Amino acid sequence: MSNTWKGLLKDLFTLALLIVVVVIPTRLFVMSPFVVDGESMHPTFENLDYLIVDELVYDFHAPQRGDVIVFRYPGDPSIFYIKRIIGLPGETVAINRGVVSITTAAGVTFPLSEPYIVDEDVTYTKTVTLTAGEYFVMGDNRPNSSDSRVWGPLPAKNIIGRVDLRLLPLSRSGIFPGEASYTITASTTTP
Repeated sequence: MSNTWKGLLKDLFTLALLIVVVVIPTRLFVMSPFVVDGESMHPTFENLDYLIVDELVYDFHAPQRGDVIVFRYPGDPSIFYIKRIIGLPGETVAINRGVVSITTAAGVTFPLSEPYIVDEDVTYTKTVTLTAGEYFVMGDNRPNSSDSRVWGPLPAKNIIGRVDLRLLPLSRSGIFPGEASYTITASTTTP
């Protein structure tokens, strides 16, 4: 066998070993691809956006308000959804005519400033108190999203990970593409 063939076989073996040792475990346990299907996260994410989901981030800290997550739909765990975390365990989420207010476990109430959303029906009203291990999630396109308003709180065990990267379309690619930060604009303490 010639040196060229030996070199080629060695390179192919190295590549196969690299795939088995690095690529497959990374894909299975660290991050996974996700393709957006639908308009529930418009304008933040569009149909067919290609995203990378960090599956390890919540092993180190709890999910935060504003995180865009991929999770198994509680009604059918074979279906995957993408939504934004609005309410955290122990909080009360109140939606009054489309305006979301949060009451923290410490009793501080504040309206949630959400510049990223498509406004919903201003007649919609709902209040949900979350227990330990429950999150309230909603799509950014409120009129076209099946979320915690419809099927209730999301159990923490259903969360797969946080969206950390948008690869496609290239014109909108970037790190932490759905990132949102919240400031408490006004607060009151409930008795």
